[in-house]
Amino acid sequence: MTESASSTRPGVNADQTELDKFAALAARWWDPESEFKPLHAINPLRLDWIQECAGSLAGKTVLDVGCGGGILSESMAATGATVTGIDLAERSLKIARLHGLESGIKVDYRAVPVEDLAAEQAGHYDVVTCMEMLEHVPDPGSVVRACAALVKPGGWVFFSTLNRNAKSFLFAILGAEYVLNLLPRGTHSHDQFIKPSELAASARQAGLEPTSMRGMEYNPITKVYRLSGDTSVNYLMATRK
Repeated sequence: MTESASSTRPGVNADQTELDKFAALAARWWDPESEFKPLHAINPLRLDWIQECAGSLAGKTVLDVGCGGGILSESMAATGATVTGIDLAERSLKIARLHGLESGIKVDYRAVPVEDLAAEQAGHYDVVTCMEMLEHVPDPGSVVRACAALVKPGGWVFFSTLNRNAKSFLFAILGAEYVLNLLPRGTHSHDQFIKPSELAASARQAGLEPTSMRGMEYNPITKVYRLSGDTSVNYLMATRK
């Protein structure tokens, strides 16, 4: 995975433009009919798949990298896991904390780069998740290495991102952002999408072994998402240290 050009803050693996996109939408994270409707729709699929691979999360220490407003973080905590969620979008974290107070589900939210946390807590977590984030950072390989450092030996790291090909441009950008209006226009940049072979290579270089991969498809007629074997657009990858 190559580093893409972007306006990053000095010393931090983040694109301020990307952070600003999500900050502008922060107040709507928990509105299931907002721009984050797709995340609400796919969250049960993600959670079930994580538990299918890693087993029950109850009693496990879990880190959610790029947690945003806490949709996945809260759902994992609700299973009985001890969850930490990290993000660099402060407004999103504020919304996540407020929603946690309303729901009564405890998650420890921190504004810290994953690389910095890896230096603090190497080998601390049973499970690390990094969903829909890699395509938004300048150096995704750095995030993969940090996630690998944070997980315990034998622990699981889960990634989800978008494949880079003509079909993903057609479906994930033209279709999702301009035709179906599932996402705000400009949410994604196709040149930042990551091929499964690239992600797998990056994971192996970091000491993670890919164990399974699933695609995620959307039916515009039924408006239903499902996991499948088609990884040509959206895909999830399970890896183990």
